[in-house]
Amino acid sequence: MSTELIKTRAIYSGTGRRKCSVAQVRLVPGSGNLVINGIPGESYLQFSPNYLRVSYAPLQVLGLLNQYDIHVNARGGGLTGQADAIRLGVARALCSINPENRSALKSEGYLTRDPKVKERKKYGLKKARKAPQFSKR
Repeated sequence: MSTELIKTRAIYSGTGRRKCSVAQVRLVPGSGNLVINGIPGESYLQFSPNYLRVSYAPLQVLGLLNQYDIHVNARGGGLTGQADAIRLGVARALCSINPENRSALKSEGYLTRDPKVKERKKYGLKKARKAPQFSKR
């Protein structure tokens, strides 16, 4: 039997959440590719420069833009929530690579989970805060 050399590649992971979206992010040393749910990131995020910029933001702050491939498993919510969840997951993964990255990412606000979620509907109202039309008579 022949022995095979198995290349061990460091994989760094982080989980990001935003609204109802959850993104499990893995950073692998590579060339800067973004893959979301098995689809290239550009097409998954509908070629939106805003969503792509948000997703790559933590890497850009640290100057590591083309050094890591980003593999994401994203579910729930919409594209905005998923893009922000990816940003948080990437930032957390970068902190696990090197704890010194934490201060730069924290000053940019990339390690803070956005606590805003949809407000629940209340009984007697049409939506969370919208009341039915008032009729005087």
